[in-house]
Amino acid sequence: MDRRTFLKSAVGAGALATAGGLATPAIAQGAAARALRLVPHADVANFDPVWNGAYIARNAGLLLWDMLYGIDNTLTPRRQMVETEEVSADGLTWTFRLRPGLKFHDGEPVLARDAVASIHRWAAREPMGQMIKAIEIELVAIDDRTFRWVLKKPFPKMLLALGKSGPPCCFVMPARIAATDPFRQIGEYVGSGPMRFARAEWVPGAKAVFERFAGYVPRQEPPSWYAGGKNIVVDRIEWITIPDPATASAALQNGEVDWLELVLPDLLPVLRKNRNLVTAINDPVGSVGWLVMNHLFPPFNDVRARRAILMALSQEDYMRAFVGDDSLWKPMPGYFPPGTPLYTDDGGDILKGPRKMEAAKRLLADSGYAGEPVTLMAAQDLANHKAFGDVTVDLLRRLDMKVDFAAVDWGTLLARRAQKLPPRQGGWQMYVNSYFGVDFADPTNRLIRANGNEQSNGWANNPQIEAEIAAWYDATSLDEEKRIVSRLNRLAVDHVVYAPLGISLRHFAWRKNVSGIVQAPLPLFWGVSKTV
Repeated sequence: MDRRTFLKSAVGAGALATAGGLATPAIAQGAAARALRLVPHADVANFDPVWNGAYIARNAGLLLWDMLYGIDNTLTPRRQMVETEEVSADGLTWTFRLRPGLKFHDGEPVLARDAVASIHRWAAREPMGQMIKAIEIELVAIDDRTFRWVLKKPFPKMLLALGKSGPPCCFVMPARIAATDPFRQIGEYVGSGPMRFARAEWVPGAKAVFERFAGYVPRQEPPSWYAGGKNIVVDRIEWITIPDPATASAALQNGEVDWLELVLPDLLPVLRKNRNLVTAINDPVGSVGWLVMNHLFPPFNDVRARRAILMALSQEDYMRAFVGDDSLWKPMPGYFPPGTPLYTDDGGDILKGPRKMEAAKRLLADSGYAGEPVTLMAAQDLANHKAFGDVTVDLLRRLDMKVDFAAVDWGTLLARRAQKLPPRQGGWQMYVNSYFGVDFADPTNRLIRANGNEQSNGWANNPQIEAEIAAWYDATSLDEEKRIVSRLNRLAVDHVVYAPLGISLRHFAWRKNVSGIVQAPLPLFWGVSKTV
């Protein structure tokens, strides 16, 4: 399967539903038709999509800023703000020309120097950008619409880097804003995308408002995920933060909001019975669950202890604890999701078949584990994290391990995760998390890195893994990429970079008077309309 046929049958370019409206929200009808109200998966506390690597900041960024390239629903990078690109025969010089008529929200034209400054800021925070900067000779604006990137060696994944969907994305900002230290938050939100941020209406923790930008010039081709024509139909998009899922579900049923980004599996049966609502799987790839072990401290600094966890854990237990319905999850015997172009289960036998609890206990004892407490973190304010945490506690106890369960909120987990301190001094040994499966589809996923620098996977360190990742970046054909990824998957499973927990399928839910919603890992608003 190549990228152009990936998800073709499951996604295509069509909408999930185009049914006419039945319900009337409890606000003025004229305003209701012009405003689309979404309950996002989290509050957007900060809108800097480079400084803030959270999905919610990326989602807001896709409304406020445009990108040079965008990934379509086949995971292929397509031109977005770029009109043309040329690469020299030796692969060392890339020349990009911007589309005419691009404007920022303050009315100023988007110039090549803005793109250059934005790339510089993005590259300081993004691993692929850092790789390109390491081989850069120069990145300069040639004229108002043209810039050139000259390298010391070829970088075949250039367009993928500039169009990648995982945060931080390469959003184009005015040069004066992009000049902000990438490790400090920007304070001004002047975008280049299809929506303006109505900052005066922003109520952190409650509401964020976006208004259609009349000066935006969309591409002429049909939209496809983060690429194509980003035509906004409604006048306003309001993100209404409702932390409690049951309250959000009630608001949707009552017509107080129009669309839920995330529906808990337990609430699906109720929503499905409401004749005014539509529910559908939002992303056919799904969300990958994972269990991270700290490679720096005992017992998981010994690979035998990490392998014992892989040998004993049941992906079925983890997935059923969250989604319940067996039709809503898939096993993942490796590090690349089923159904994506580079999927392989080579080396993944340890994750298949009956679980070997007694053998895992013996391997754990061989690693030197002698009953010390193991600090496990799980965010209690995220339903899937809470479920994964509870299953992990049970798993560790069945392995006769002593558990120090840190049941914390997500913000606390992120802060503690960054600590390299010993577990008894504020550090940690394990935590659970989940990401969109499309962000695991190739080795650009930073969680598979093994250079000792990535807190997200417990500072894994393995030169062989790094060598295969480097080889993938140099590959120029899909067949070559597949061969490399097969070797990479075997190495990553053997080293236990982290423990895959399976893939869960999530749902959108929306009112029938909303049309144009498509399958995607996040809510995309291009072409979405609403009637009353």
